Amino acid sequence: MMLMSRMLLDTHDPYRPAVIDWPELDEETRNRIVSLPIWDIAVATEGRAGMNVKTYAEYIDEPLLKTAVEMDAYEEMRHKVVLHDMVQSYGIELQPEPEYKRPKDPEFAFMRTGYSECIDSFFGFGLFKIARDSGFFPPELVDTFEPVMREEGRHILFFVNWVAWWRSNMPAWRRPWFEAKVIAVWLYLIWERIDTAAGLGKDNTRAQENNFTLNGSKELGVEITFTELAKICLSENDRRLEPYDKRLIRPRFVPAAIRLALDVSDRIEKADLPGKVEALRKCDLAGKACKLWKSLPFGKGHAKGAFA
Repeated sequence: MMLMSRMLLDTHDPYRPAVIDWPELDEETRNRIVSLPIWDIAVATEGRAGMNVKTYAEYIDEPLLKTAVEMDAYEEMRHKVVLHDMVQSYGIELQPEPEYKRPKDPEFAFMRTGYSECIDSFFGFGLFKIARDSGFFPPELVDTFEPVMREEGRHILFFVNWVAWWRSNMPAWRRPWFEAKVIAVWLYLIWERIDTAAGLGKDNTRAQENNFTLNGSKELGVEITFTELAKICLSENDRRLEPYDKRLIRPRFVPAAIRLALDVSDRIEKADLPGKVEALRKCDLAGKACKLWKSLPFGKGHAKGAFA
C-alpha cells in the first residue's frame, strides 16, 4: 500500500491550469480541433471521475492511502479545468454540464472510474501518439496536454495496485461482495461500449462522442488498420508505464485481450481459406483464454504483485 501511495504522491506535477499559455492556432488547425466530437463527454467524464474518487476518499481511514486517493481526485478535477479552459480559449461550444451527484456506493463508483480509465487510457495513449505524429495536434498543443497523459498513466497504475492490495487485505466476509462488484463493473463497461459501438444510445451525438475511443483514428484523419492501431496502443501503454517502480503491477486485462485478438487475427489472415479452421485450432484458444482469465481483475493473476 505504501509503495503505490508514495508513487502517486511523489510523482505529482504541481502545474496550475490557470497559468497554462494556450498556443495560438491557425484557422485550419483550430477547425480540426473544434470538429472532434469529444469535448462535451471529456469534460463531463473528468467531472464525474473527480466526484467519484473524492467521495471514495472520504471513507478511507488509513492516512497515507486517504491522502493518495485525495490527490487522485484533485488531479481528475484538474483535468476537467484544463479541458474547460482549453475549449474556452479556442471558442469550442459545450452543452451545459450535467450535475455531478455524489455516488450512493462510493467504492463501486471508484471502481467503475478506475476500470473505465484502464480501457480509455490504453486506447487514448495510442490515439494521442497518432495525433502527435500525424500533425493533427501541433507540437505546442501536444506539450500542453502531455502532463495530463502522464497523470492518466499514474492513475491506472495506482488503481490496479489498489485493487490487488484491497483484495488481499479486506476481511474474508467482504471478498464475495467485492468480486461481485468487479464483475458488475465490467459487465456495465462492456455493455456501455457495445451500446456505443452500435449507436443505440438515445442521444446519438453522445454516442458518437463515446465512440471516439473505438474509431478515433478516423476522426483524426488517419487511415489505419485495427492491427496497426492495436500495436501502437500496446507500445505506448508499455512506454508510459515503464518509468515506474517495477514492483507495481501493471494493468493486464486490456493489453492481454488485444494481444489475443492480434494473434488470432494474424493467424487467420495468413492462412488460406481451407486452412482457416486449422489456423484457429493452432491458435490454442483454450490456452490463451486461460491466460486471459488470469489477467482478469478477478483472476488469480491480479491478486499477485508487490505492494508495501
